[in-house]
Amino acid sequence: MEAAMGLMRRMPPKHAETALSALLSLLPEHSSDLLSQIDQPLQVLCDVDCGKEFILCEYNRDADSYRSPWSSKYHPPLEDGPQPSPELRKLEIEANDIFAVYRDQYYEGGISSVYMWDDETEGFVACFLIKKDGSKSGHGRRGHLQEGAWDAIHVIEVRPDEEGTAHYCLTSTVMLSLTTNNESSGTFNLSGSIRRQMDMDLSVADGHLSNMGRMIEEMEGKLRNSLEQVYFGKTKEMVCTLRPPSELVQMRLPDSRNV
Repeated sequence: MEAAMGLMRRMPPKHAETALSALLSLLPEHSSDLLSQIDQPLQVLCDVDCGKEFILCEYNRDADSYRSPWSSKYHPPLEDGPQPSPELRKLEIEANDIFAVYRDQYYEGGISSVYMWDDETEGFVACFLIKKDGSKSGHGRRGHLQEGAWDAIHVIEVRPDEEGTAHYCLTSTVMLSLTTNNESSGTFNLSGSIRRQMDMDLSVADGHLSNMGRMIEEMEGKLRNSLEQVYFGKTKEMVCTLRPPSELVQMRLPDSRNV
């Protein structure tokens, strides 16, 4: 199991589904652990009842059906599927509306979904999902990429603490993949994933959504910076080392006529 998890951590996100399927065939006794611990690129389905798209993941799945955050119905239909409590469902609806605004402001489009369910410790768990297709034919508004996807998964465990406070444990995963294909840069492919965790004890005076929103905003900023430094920064360093810009080459190489 440890070797399988190590392999999946090094697997490009766009190959994760194929690799996970192979691991499930090799390790059927660990299927539940593999499915719960390995994040895959997010898929999208349309809620035919309200005409809105929603994101599929393990947190809104029961058997082969997925619960929509808009109608709270399962697709395909499923009888007796798990549902959040009425109070939590009200919070889930509000969270989806607020998170859609956050998505448009930070991502300029894409698809978002929020799911909540009751926990055994008198608290609850919330999952915030964002999928942004940055390709020319997708939701990308700028169209610079031939193919591109950003999948963000934020899972927050909320546990009541002392009176007036709550403990929040946020686990965030971002999967990034992009491909360019043009005359200036040629064909270039970059993909990877990163996961981070954050714990905070906060007052509930402003409400759970306000606290969770601030944590997600802070975490996404850190993840974007890490991706820029680790993936883009290292890639740029390697490319410039192997193929330095022509201006730099001319500065380094003396003119043979002056030798």
